Order: sequence, then C-alpha cells, then structure tokens
Amino acid sequence: MNADPEVMRFFPAVQSREESEPMLARNQDHIDREGFGLWAVERRADATFLGFTGLMRLKPDNPLHPGVEAGWRLARHAWGQGYASEAAAASLKDGFERLGLKSIVAFTATTNLPSQAVMTRIGMSRREDLDFDHPALPEGHPLERHVVWEAKA
Repeated sequence: MNADPEVMRFFPAVQSREESEPMLARNQDHIDREGFGLWAVERRADATFLGFTGLMRLKPDNPLHPGVEAGWRLARHAWGQGYASEAAAASLKDGFERLGLKSIVAFTATTNLPSQAVMTRIGMSRREDLDFDHPALPEGHPLERHVVWEAKA
C-alpha cells in the first residue's frame, strides 16, 4: 500500500516494505504505551486487508501538539466504498467514549480533497485558524501547507 504512488500522492514519497517497517514499530509502541493507535482495517466479509485508521498523539514538533490526530490510509482497491469514513468515524467514537477525549484533529495537504471529504462525512469541522506549514517538509514543497479539521466531544 505504501509503495503505491497513487495511494501516496499526498505524502512526500512512496515507501518500500523496509521503509514502512519503522512506522509499524512506532505505531505498535504507541498502542502499547497509550492503549490506542492505528488499527488495521479489514473487510468483514473476507478479512481482506484494506488499510489502517485510528488515533495518534501528536508529536511535539507538530504545531497542533499537544493533541490527538485521527488518521487513515486505504489501499486503492478499497477506495470509494465508504470504508475510510466508517472506520474513521469509529475511531472518533472510541476517542470520545472510551478515551474521554474532548477534541480530535485531522489534517492533510491542501490538495488532498478525498481526505477532506472523509473529514466532512464523519462530522469534523474545518478550522482555518489552525492551518499550518508541515514542519517535516521543506519550504516551498507542494504538500507543505496543511488544512486542519476538528471534532469535539
């Protein structure tokens, strides 16, 4: 999934399996430490892997820190079937009900309209006052500017 250029078009680069493994390890550490993280999304009918969704604490270098972010990434074969919205909405519900969070943000590059559509469908509100230039991207990078959405309990 991370090696698919279409899936990764709103990220700085595609990732090989070897490049993806540290992200998986960081996520597992987050789950072990926090009790939540990014969860695998599977189709109920046949357990086909579709991608991931969930919640992550924001890193200290993120302009929205401290806070919790909702995130998702689905394989191309799973697009357009409502899986991202269903799974992301379940993540928000878990964050508010089980974890007791008061606010959850989501952010993406300004050009990532599909993710922004998911944010709208799951009831998040646009927060233009929180938009930022992503600190991990160099100045002038086409994906540098990020838009922010928020859901509140």
